[in-house]
Amino acid sequence: QLQAFGGGLVQAGGSLRLSCAASGFTFDDYVIGWFRQAPGKEREGVSCIRNNDGNTYYADSVKGRFTISSDNAKNIVYLQMNSLKPEDTAVYYCAALRRLFRTTTQAMDLMNKGFGSWGQGTLVTVSS
Repeated sequence: QLQAFGGGLVQAGGSLRLSCAASGFTFDDYVIGWFRQAPGKEREGVSCIRNNDGNTYYADSVKGRFTISSDNAKNIVYLQMNSLKPEDTAVYYCAALRRLFRTTTQAMDLMNKGFGSWGQGTLVTVSS
C-alpha cells in the first residue's frame, strides 16, 4: 500500500516536499517512482529510486530541481521539489515495482505502463 502526501499551492520558484509512505512489502526489494499528470496531458514519469542501492532516475524536465531520497527505516520516499515552475502543476502519484534485476529506466517504463502498485495522488499547484 502506498500513500502520497505533501502537495499544495506554491508560488513559482518555491519548494515543496512530497512523501510516499509504503507498507505491506519489503521496501528494499522495490523501486519507488513518482509520476505526474497535468490536466489534458499524458502521465509523465518524474523520478524513481531503487531502494537497495539508491540508484536514481530523473526526467530531463526536473533534473537539477528535484531530488528523490529514501528513508528505508521509515519506508518513506521523498521528492524534494525546488525552483518550481507553473508547468510542474499536476497530480503527483507514487508507485512501487518489484526491483528484480531491472534498471531504474526499465522500472520507470513499466510503472508508467501501469505495472506495479499505485497510491492515490496529491495535487501540486504552482502559481505564476
